[in-house]
Amino acid sequence: MRGAAHGFPIVLSDLSLEYPPHGASPAHVALRGLTLTIAPGEVLGLLGSAGSGKSTLAKVLSGAALDPREAEVNPVITGGEATVLGLRLRGIPRRKLPEYRFHVGYLAQNAAATLPPDLTVAELVGEPILERDRRYNRRALQTRVATMVDAVRLPLGYLDKFPYELSGGQRQRVALARALVLGPSVLIADEPTAGIDLTVRDVVAQLIVELREQHTFTALIISHDLPVLRRTADRIAVLDRGELAALGTLEEVFHDPTHPYVMDLAGALDDGHAIIDELGDGPPR
Repeated sequence: MRGAAHGFPIVLSDLSLEYPPHGASPAHVALRGLTLTIAPGEVLGLLGSAGSGKSTLAKVLSGAALDPREAEVNPVITGGEATVLGLRLRGIPRRKLPEYRFHVGYLAQNAAATLPPDLTVAELVGEPILERDRRYNRRALQTRVATMVDAVRLPLGYLDKFPYELSGGQRQRVALARALVLGPSVLIADEPTAGIDLTVRDVVAQLIVELREQHTFTALIISHDLPVLRRTADRIAVLDRGELAALGTLEEVFHDPTHPYVMDLAGALDDGHAIIDELGDGPPR
């Protein structure tokens, strides 16, 4: 896989994503004709209406939707191409997925709520390493896990705690440490501050900024929390009904909007709303 020095870490070219028909549900086009690039070290914020394709895009770019063995119905690339770190994702061989996921960290929506309850914090953060190499040096593993837990501002005394012993914000920080422990070149974060209180949202946003500076990763961050995007994102992309509605800095996007959905968002901003839309994504059920 090529690194960011060889070009844009993420290139989407006329990308279309579709959920295949299953059961009584017909095929559903989640995203159509999306073209954009994310530069080395850039953080792109992504927001949009419910069902606009945000989380679908995150699942594909993270590799979570590319394994045909997964039980859930996953989207497929039906048009265009997505290239991440020089690797084309359309038709990617299964054998290349482990290496791909090594380089691409993924903080899924509701990741904090779905942590395996029977693992300690140390085991949760170290699990991605051991999944790749069960013989990984235990002392090196302990050091790496402790360093990552400290980086997300959790006391090292929490290493032996279980998820049920932690607050929602603490679980979210564990999930972030788990997504970053392999030192990925790209981070895909889907609603990293959803469902946690305002103070913790600020902490998580600051963590993303600091970790980006320390590790120089490229990131796609999906969020409806505009203060978080203002702190973390260089540019934002707005999706509506599966299509790109706007792209640019926050100021460029909302200064003089022409797309109806972006105009509505600008109106919400004028009314002082920090959270601008409902969550949710994917095919209708």
